[in-house]
Amino acid sequence: MGKEKSSNKQYGKEYKMSVVQMIKEGKTVAELSRELDIHPNQLYAWKSKYDKQGEKAFIGKGNLTEATQMQRKIRNLEMEVEILKKALSIFSKDAVTEWSSSNPFVARTRSR
Repeated sequence: MGKEKSSNKQYGKEYKMSVVQMIKEGKTVAELSRELDIHPNQLYAWKSKYDKQGEKAFIGKGNLTEATQMQRKIRNLEMEVEILKKALSIFSKDAVTEWSSSNPFVARTRSR
């Protein structure tokens, strides 16, 4: 039937700004939608967001808010803690096994 469009496509701040600028200069949303293969609702959403927030409307990857950066850092630290916990449990089991096999008291109680 119609064209199959990618719903996961991500566009950068500069791209969105240039599209909004074209709309402001008089190009119709329908026209841009056909040319760029982007759903008209998406273009209207970008324009609306720009109208409300101006230059701060589209956050690029380099412009993450401080809260977002902190959340990302916390997530990374939580993953590190989980990895270290697993490593500790593995190494502590090995240490107990080595200690118990070399300790004559433990070895005697096992043989009974």
